[in-house]
Amino acid sequence: MRLREIRKSRGISQLKMAMDLNTNQNTISRYETGERQPGIDELIKIADYFNVSVDYLLERTNNPTIQK
Repeated sequence: MRLREIRKSRGISQLKMAMDLNTNQNTISRYETGERQPGIDELIKIADYFNVSVDYLLERTNNPTIQK
């Protein structure tokens, strides 16, 4: 998952992201290190937060655009 890459490129700290998504920093850290995998609801929240597709977040495409 390219969560760390997206978060850092946007200049957002783990703490800010966690607060914005109503979770804790430790959870975000574990997602980034691969210790924990987000469920589908969390994936959607993260993708919506960064305005990218879930496929982009999961590295299934290099196109961040959401297809409608």
